[in-house]
Amino acid sequence: MTLADPGSATATPTPTGTPAGVLIMNAGSSSLKASVLGPGDTVDAALELAEWDGSPDHGELTGFLAAAAPSTGVVAHRVVHGGSVFSHAVLIDDTVIEAIRGLTDLAPLHQPRALAGIAAAARLLPGLPAVACFDTAFHARMPDAAARYALPAGWTARFGLRRFGFHGLSHAYASRRAAQLVGRQLAELRIVTCHLGAGASLAAVFRGRSVDTTMGFTPLEGLVMATRSGSVDPGLLVWLLQHGQLGVAELSAGLEKESGLAGLSGVPSGDMRAVLRAADAGLPAALLAVEVYLHRLRREIAAMAAAMNGFDALVFTGGVGEHSSAVRAAATAGLAFLGVTLDPDRNRAATADAVISSPDSTAAALVVTAREDVEMARQARGALAAA
Repeated sequence: MTLADPGSATATPTPTGTPAGVLIMNAGSSSLKASVLGPGDTVDAALELAEWDGSPDHGELTGFLAAAAPSTGVVAHRVVHGGSVFSHAVLIDDTVIEAIRGLTDLAPLHQPRALAGIAAAARLLPGLPAVACFDTAFHARMPDAAARYALPAGWTARFGLRRFGFHGLSHAYASRRAAQLVGRQLAELRIVTCHLGAGASLAAVFRGRSVDTTMGFTPLEGLVMATRSGSVDPGLLVWLLQHGQLGVAELSAGLEKESGLAGLSGVPSGDMRAVLRAADAGLPAALLAVEVYLHRLRREIAAMAAAMNGFDALVFTGGVGEHSSAVRAAATAGLAFLGVTLDPDRNRAATADAVISSPDSTAAALVVTAREDVEMARQARGALAAA
C-alpha cells in the first residue's frame, strides 16, 4: 500500500496526462454524498442521496458517475475509522480493503458503507485509481501522553486500546484554512479547532499536527453533542449495569441516541437550533442544556490550549460552529484569560470564512466553512502523485 504525506498545505500537482478532477465519495450510515472537485477545488458537480442502500445500481449514482468519469483522475473515499493500521491516506488495493473490513467492529455503521462506496466506484469506474482518506488519520501521531488510556497494560496490548480521535479531515482543513486567513504559516501556529455539529470534537493543532483531541476510542468521548453524552464517569456506567438493571444494548442506545442536548433539554432531536429556541422561550431544561454544553465546551477548549501552552487561533467549524453566533459568543466569553475576544459585529455578520476576533485580541478567532471534500482531494492527489 502507498502512503500519502499529509503534511503539505498545498495541492499536489496531478501527473501529466491525468484528468485533474477528484471524485469525492462520502458514504454515511445510510446516505451518500458525491461530488467532483476541479483543479482549483471548485465543485463542478454534486449528488446527494439521503437514502442509499449501498448498491452500485442506483440510477442517479450510475448516471452521476458516468458523467463524472471523463474529468476524473482519482476517486477519494472517506473512511471513518483507520484504527492503528492507517496513519495516512492510501491508494486502495485488495489488502487495504480487507484491512478496512477488519476495522468494522470499531465503526459498525460506517465501515460497511464506505466499503460499499469503494465497490460501487470500482465497478462503475473500472481502472480509475482510488484513495481511502481516514477521519482518524490526522490524530494518529498524537503523543503517547495524549493517546494512551491509563488502563491495565494487558488490556491495551490485547485489544489495541488508545484514543483514536475523529473528524480529522475537518480539523486538518480548518487548521490550514485558518492559517491562510490570518496570513501566517501553519508550521508556526498553535490552533484549537472546534468542529461543532450533531457530533462535536476539538483538536489541538500544533504546527500542523494534532497533539490532542476530545474524542477517544469512540466518538462518545468529549463534548456534549446533539444526542451523544460526551464524557461520563465510567464508574457511573458500571453502576448502571450492575445496579440500575440496564442491559448493554439499552446503555449503548441511551448514550448514543438519547443523551447530550436531547437528554438534557427534552428536545428529541438535540438540534442546537431547536434547543436555543426552547431556551429563548424560557424552558428551564433547555436553558440548562445550553449551559452544560457551553461549560463543557469552554473547559475542553482550555484543555486543548493547555496541550500547546496557549493558542494563536481559535476556529469554529461544523453546522453549529459556522451558523450559531450565539454559541460562539458564549463559548469565548469565558476565555479572555487565553487572549481571545470577539468583535460582536463581526461575529454576528459571519456567514463564511471570516476573522471574528476584535482588533485588540491577542489570539485570532475565526469561522471556517467545513470542507472535508477539499482535504480529501488534497490527500488523494498526494497519494496519486506518490504512487
